Amino acid sequence: MRKILLTLTIISFIMANIYSQSIDKKVIKELQNSFTKSKTDIALQNAISNNSIKDLAVNRQNAGKQDHFFDIEVKTGSITDQKSSGRCWMFTSLNVFRPMAMEKFNLSDFEFSENYLYFWDILEKSNTFLERIIATADKDIYDREVSNFFSSPINDGGAWNTFTNLVTKYGVVPKEIMPETKQSSSTSQMTRLINELLRKDGLILRQMVADKKTQTEIEQKKVEMLADVYRILVLSLGEPPTQFKWRHKDKDGNISDYQTYTPQDFWAEIVDFNPDDYVMFIDDPTRPYYKLYEKEYDKNVYEGINWTYINIPAKDVKPWAIEALKDNKILYFSCDVGKQLSKKDGTLDLNNYNYSELFGVDFQMDRAQRMQVHQSGSTHGMALCGVDLDKDGNPTQWKLENSWGSSYGHNGYLTMTDEWFDEYFFRLVINKKYLPKKILDILKQKPIKVPFYNPAFSFDK
Repeated sequence: MRKILLTLTIISFIMANIYSQSIDKKVIKELQNSFTKSKTDIALQNAISNNSIKDLAVNRQNAGKQDHFFDIEVKTGSITDQKSSGRCWMFTSLNVFRPMAMEKFNLSDFEFSENYLYFWDILEKSNTFLERIIATADKDIYDREVSNFFSSPINDGGAWNTFTNLVTKYGVVPKEIMPETKQSSSTSQMTRLINELLRKDGLILRQMVADKKTQTEIEQKKVEMLADVYRILVLSLGEPPTQFKWRHKDKDGNISDYQTYTPQDFWAEIVDFNPDDYVMFIDDPTRPYYKLYEKEYDKNVYEGINWTYINIPAKDVKPWAIEALKDNKILYFSCDVGKQLSKKDGTLDLNNYNYSELFGVDFQMDRAQRMQVHQSGSTHGMALCGVDLDKDGNPTQWKLENSWGSSYGHNGYLTMTDEWFDEYFFRLVINKKYLPKKILDILKQKPIKVPFYNPAFSFDK
């Protein structure tokens, strides 16, 4: 036993002398020697230190290998622009239904009011935050959940479920009824102030619970707090209508009579919408496939639904997406848009940039590894509106309707290769009528709860 301990001590001593825990002089010397200062290294240093890294990493051999032609395309309206806001999920969701409004009213173009839904989204998120603070008031303020709530009481982000929660409760209006404002187009100042207000209010509510105030007193105080948020929203965005008059000029030049609508009536006239008809899919290889999941704390409307989805490999959802596109239906799609995006030509291609060759460093990780360490997650929602197929009917590239204005990408659209889809797709929403029974049966499962801090579940912005 003594001999074994002595051997372990010697090994520990040797290892301690081989592996230094700090960057000492020996380590620095090794690092200095690792940079060879060859002519190539010096040339790279001069280039990289004086130019855009992304520009230098452009793979010229990949230039021109993608076109923007598609066998199957759904007609969309003019390109929308979310400007300096994180409302892509809202623009995308409304763009899914925009062709239905254009068909319903025989219009060449149409746009819903994103500002209208944004108003209610922020108010609902404020209420949900305050209710969560009340519900967790007995926990330490540094508790992981409580700290997470206070870190971002409200924000612009969302996903499909946050959209369905809103339209089910509040309906929609045409853009001209509640147009964009300076604050809806550039939201950071307004949301910063509302967050500051809500954090202060959250502390007050926690103290009221600690002081054993009645539920009635606490709820009344919460409503007073929401009145302050409502005031900020009205002054910044305008007050949303409860009823409005609207007429339109169709593509044949005919002007309709004025009709009076509530926002809920207007939505119902355009589409017979049932949130239960739609299924969200995610490809998360870090968790078992073909299971139903629900993300915790992921609803904007307090009485609404959380983000619920089926985990499935990307390759499985493609045939159903193609069937929907063939049926002239646009789909909600989200992805890690910043990866290998060429802003110049609007392409998403795994070979657009080669950072490994530029630096001589291996950056390679697989999809699961990227998700586990927060290197990849959903960052942006867009409308999937087209696909190009080879002679065997397999997809080669896909068309995305973006919401960054018509000057971005290819006339406002992005084209992604099928290989890029496999690596960086995150969410896709498909109507149940395009899904096989074996997938619909998964919806009967009890959802597995996924913690709010999971890296796969960043909001689309």
